[in-house]
Amino acid sequence: MTADTRPLMPELPEVETVKRGLAPTFEGALIAKVDQNRPDLRFPFPDGFADRLTGRRLTVLSRRSKYLLGDVDSGDVLVMHLGMSGSFRIENDLSADTPGAFSHARSKDPKHDHVVFHLETIDGGRARIVYNDPRRFGFMDLIARPVLADHPFFRELGLEPLGNDLGGETLARLFNGRKTPLKAALLNQKLIAGLGNIYVCEALWRTGLSPERAAGTLVTKTGKPTKKAEELAANIRATLEDAIRAGGSSLRDHTQADGTLGYFQHSFAVYDREGQACRTPGCKGTVARLVQSNRSTFHCPACQS
Repeated sequence: MTADTRPLMPELPEVETVKRGLAPTFEGALIAKVDQNRPDLRFPFPDGFADRLTGRRLTVLSRRSKYLLGDVDSGDVLVMHLGMSGSFRIENDLSADTPGAFSHARSKDPKHDHVVFHLETIDGGRARIVYNDPRRFGFMDLIARPVLADHPFFRELGLEPLGNDLGGETLARLFNGRKTPLKAALLNQKLIAGLGNIYVCEALWRTGLSPERAAGTLVTKTGKPTKKAEELAANIRATLEDAIRAGGSSLRDHTQADGTLGYFQHSFAVYDREGQACRTPGCKGTVARLVQSNRSTFHCPACQS
């Protein structure tokens, strides 16, 4: 057996990579026209979706967990989720191709181009941002900025792992008294938002922690973080930042905004490496796979405890 064969949702580094790729074109641009080519994706588009965006300027593009957020000068926020196979490509009048060397073919079939934003960019040029999604499991919505945090998409999301809040003290507060396995606690989006299967496996390996270990064991009797809790917080951040620098994992369907796939998968230490030698220096163990909550977990039983 190997990694999960079902299509993967994008993890935080993939979404952050897409955000950074789109921002130079999208931020500050006037949305001259919106082509909405179907009534729904995973969910129906909001009423008047295209009309509410036409003639408006997108001021800031940001990310919350695995959502892309485009603040519009009307006070609405354009909420975008990639789903399983969604991707954006940037086109201009000189090129309608998606640049980049692909490890896996990307859909350019126009029948899957569900939304096209026609832009007048901040530098006076013209561009199109095209959302293509063969499986249509992504979605878009418009939500007023003052009520965004209380919307069902966001109100129960935990802290951002790349923000300043993540540290040993925070993990101690979140994990205190929890008997749930450490991996399950890290994947709990109500605690930490945006962590996914791949990068949790990698961060636990870097820290030498078993995914089956109880989360509460990283907290002392006085509620303080153990040394391993401090290390885990630092390794979560480092793993995500390494993946972002490499463009995300993009194992199957996800792509950067310019069309190129990320190659962090070539740096995986344990994920999808069942039966291979552990990469911890001096460790003679072999990467193993186990199933937790119907998800594949990869770890080294020899050096993760």
